[in-house]
Amino acid sequence: MAITATQVSPLNLLRMATGRYLNTGAAAAFTITLGFKPRYIKMVNVGGGLASIEWFEGMADLSGVATATAGDITVDVLTGFTVTSTGFTLGIQAAVNITNQQLSWIALG
Repeated sequence: MAITATQVSPLNLLRMATGRYLNTGAAAAFTITLGFKPRYIKMVNVGGGLASIEWFEGMADLSGVATATAGDITVDVLTGFTVTSTGFTLGIQAAVNITNQQLSWIALG
């Protein structure tokens, strides 16, 4: 009995990066370089009540879906994420990007 097997590499490979960010200076926008263009990003303030902001491919620059500590969900169109071909920048998002609080993030591309 002969067995013939073939394998085709996926056309789209999932790239993923995770990290943490802690700013001890004045609150400011910051940039994370990934080496790829993300299609999804989530940033969580693990030091301040688990507020978070998410960005999905196709959303405008400076936008994100923000979830406050109390659970309120809003669309932030002024201080969210700006995506580049090699990473992203998070603006001064009031509930997440807070001085002296640990942020954890995940980006998928």
